[in-house]
Amino acid sequence: MDKFVDNIIKFKWLIVILIPIVVIALSVNLKNLGFEGSYRVWFGEDSKILKDYDSFRSTFGNDEALIITFKDEKGILTPKALGVVERLTEKLWQTPYIARVDSITNFQYIHNDEEYPEDVIVEDLFEDVQGLTQEQIDSKKVAIKGENIIGRVISNDFKTTTISARLTPNASDDPYVSLELNAIAKELVKAESESGYTFYLNGSPVLNSAFIQIAQADGALFTPLVIVISMVLLFIIFRRIDAMFMSIAVVIFTFMIVLSIQVMLGFKLNNFTANMPVFVVAIGIADAMHILWIYTIGRKKGLGADEAIHYSLNKNFMPVLFTSLTTAVGFASLSISNVIPVKTLGIATASAALLAFVMTILFIPAVLSIIKPNIKLKDKIKSNLAKKYTNFIINNDRKILFITATIFVVLAFGITLVKVDSNTVRYFKKEVEFRASTEFMQENIGGPMMYEVVIDSKEKDGIKDPAFLRTVEKFHKELKEKFDDARHIGSLMNAIKKFNLVLNGSKEIPDDKNLVAQYLLLYSLSLPQGMELNDQMDINERLWRSSVSMNIVDTSKDLEMIEWIESWWQKSPYSASVEGQTVMFAHMQSDVTETLLYSITLAITLVSIMMLLIFRNFKLLPLYILPNIVPIALVIGAMGYLGVSIDLGVAIAGAIVIGIAVDDTIHFFAKYFEAKKRGDSFEEALEYVMHYAGSAIIFTTIILTMSFMVFVFSSFNPNFYFAIVTSIALVIAMVTDLVLLPAMLSLLAKRKS
Repeated sequence: MDKFVDNIIKFKWLIVILIPIVVIALSVNLKNLGFEGSYRVWFGEDSKILKDYDSFRSTFGNDEALIITFKDEKGILTPKALGVVERLTEKLWQTPYIARVDSITNFQYIHNDEEYPEDVIVEDLFEDVQGLTQEQIDSKKVAIKGENIIGRVISNDFKTTTISARLTPNASDDPYVSLELNAIAKELVKAESESGYTFYLNGSPVLNSAFIQIAQADGALFTPLVIVISMVLLFIIFRRIDAMFMSIAVVIFTFMIVLSIQVMLGFKLNNFTANMPVFVVAIGIADAMHILWIYTIGRKKGLGADEAIHYSLNKNFMPVLFTSLTTAVGFASLSISNVIPVKTLGIATASAALLAFVMTILFIPAVLSIIKPNIKLKDKIKSNLAKKYTNFIINNDRKILFITATIFVVLAFGITLVKVDSNTVRYFKKEVEFRASTEFMQENIGGPMMYEVVIDSKEKDGIKDPAFLRTVEKFHKELKEKFDDARHIGSLMNAIKKFNLVLNGSKEIPDDKNLVAQYLLLYSLSLPQGMELNDQMDINERLWRSSVSMNIVDTSKDLEMIEWIESWWQKSPYSASVEGQTVMFAHMQSDVTETLLYSITLAITLVSIMMLLIFRNFKLLPLYILPNIVPIALVIGAMGYLGVSIDLGVAIAGAIVIGIAVDDTIHFFAKYFEAKKRGDSFEEALEYVMHYAGSAIIFTTIILTMSFMVFVFSSFNPNFYFAIVTSIALVIAMVTDLVLLPAMLSLLAKRKS
């Protein structure tokens, strides 16, 4: 080790100059830094969920839409409100990336010709709105009540309406198209501001834009904010500007290199990886803290500048190396996740943890050797605090263990009450436009989430079979009876029954397959260009599509309803699958659960193996691991009692907390065994730990907690809950390492004596 430190001191100028040059050279790639906001970023290319959805879209077209909703307390069926709908409908038809627009004005109304009752007319429900009188508009109310549009296009009280603009195939796969469409929609509704209406925008372009804009805002705010917070805390701790800038330089160099390499490999930032610099700041400063803390102690004891560097690295090299490895293991355990942003975050931050170690161990000693900071000699370094702390632990060890065990048992039971929720809408705080618009739509018109039920009739032209159609009708009825959250069901059923009513006076499904075929042909020939039937059935007329509008519910409820639908059809001669983006994110619940369970299990297993290799004491293995499991168990248990669901943010927090919290345990045991090795009693060993590691553990926990707490200001709820869970767990981990762990060691020491 001494030779290694001598080489750092010898080549100090080369190290201090070369590292910034390498960072600047790599940072040129950051000009290509981009953001991913498409739903596809959450799934791997080999994902069955994604493949099923792509297959659905290849058959029925794009199901994504830009939706504009507004409310008129006096009613939508007025020349003023319908005029707004008509203008927005026409402008959206002319908008790039829009394939089809559906609204109350262009709804295809099927009815008899007044002059020739045997003829059927299919036309826009309202044409040339400005030329209509209120009386003419009111005359259509009866027609609207007989159509299958209430609860989707217009509300039951006729006060709220939607304009839905279907996107062209693959339009929303490009995040910048979503941003463009979102901007266009805002301009369109701004042009209607004189109407006095408040317009609500939602749909996939608004969702994708929210992902991108929040990621950009978080990255732009949190990284500099964490750096400033860290600088202030470092200055308060060390009372030295040089110590502050050395630590900050290390973490800035680290995340600039990691970010540059990510860009070179073709990765783009998303809502999780945009926060990677914050993680690096927290991790890197923890390493720097221990190096600088022991260096300062060495100088206060009278060591020269270079001697203090030797002193610090001899005491810290192995513990800092091991903590960097365990932190890397914690983050790397996330790479097993099927959620791609989580996987990329795990890989990036794991590599950053190791790079931060290299930067810390080279750059800080080199700078210290150059600037040789002036630190006053102190005759007595040890304080009475360490002795008081030790006496408190020894005198209250049984009480500490009993109180901790009681709290653990009570809170751990809460784990059984925890729910997992990956609902897309709830990823965002209530003030985010997408969530506010979606909830407004649910409260005022109908369910904003969509299940696309694809029903296989098992034969070509099978959807025309009256027996099949009656089964579909029965399914629609039983679905709405079973689940109140199913608000509206749209399909070709309404058109078929309406043709039969108009031509035969019957409200039932026709008994003749040929008659159904004629109705579908007449309907398709009557529709204007762009509103064909190919989004309702496949080209062979074997597959049928029913679009079910659903309320926003927990993903557990989503999965329950999806399972019921598919099981219902298994009992029939036919089969069905449920598709759509709502379903995709619902199925992601298992990925979230697996991320939490598997990553924590992997992290604990790997950390346990590393702790055994480091300290080579199998008997103390429970003491190595317990302080790092307790914080996660307590926080998740508390979440169960409080009714807070586990989302992606909480899922990744578990492994990260273990990876970071174990650092305190390693530093504790490294100093404890060092003291025992030289023959110290338990009391002396505990004082030694508190003096050489305790303060650094407390200060690093404060910095880490403050760094992660900035995420509470994010509008992205997984970031918010990650901040809460991680910060509280790290504080609990510190208390566990400095109170529970020594209390257990105290009891063991008493038992031996």
